[in-house]
Amino acid sequence: MEDPKLPIEGACRCGAVRFRISAPPIFTSACHCKGCQRTSSSAFSTSVAVPADGFEVLQGETVLGGLKQDLPHHFCPECLTWMFTRPPQLDFLVNVRATLCDDTSWYAPFLETFASAKLPWAETSAPHSFPEFPGMDDMGPLIEAYASAVGRDPAS
Repeated sequence: MEDPKLPIEGACRCGAVRFRISAPPIFTSACHCKGCQRTSSSAFSTSVAVPADGFEVLQGETVLGGLKQDLPHHFCPECLTWMFTRPPQLDFLVNVRATLCDDTSWYAPFLETFASAKLPWAETSAPHSFPEFPGMDDMGPLIEAYASAVGRDPAS
């Protein structure tokens, strides 16, 4: 695994909405939940969790979709690309769809969530797997382990 060169920029499919990540990722993941399968029309969604203060929309505005109040998923209003999520229970981060980054050469999932809903053939290289979403007690150690895995000092 490697840490990406910052800043990371990206866009929706049509380019109407662009974003910038200016802080190192907290962790990367693949989610196998039914909601992600349905929203992404795929076996799982890929994500980069970044500090909320290290994420900004540079161009355009998003609209809410998906579960709106419970889990605010942001979409491009033009092409309807699912772009990022601001989970209310984890308000310190923004979960950005990894495949929307202009450069994805650095990306690999560090953890996979909702493995209990994983399609039988869907495999990732994630070294950590959880049957559902990791508990809050797991978050600190996972964040430290990710920092260590990409060569960062976990204390910084």
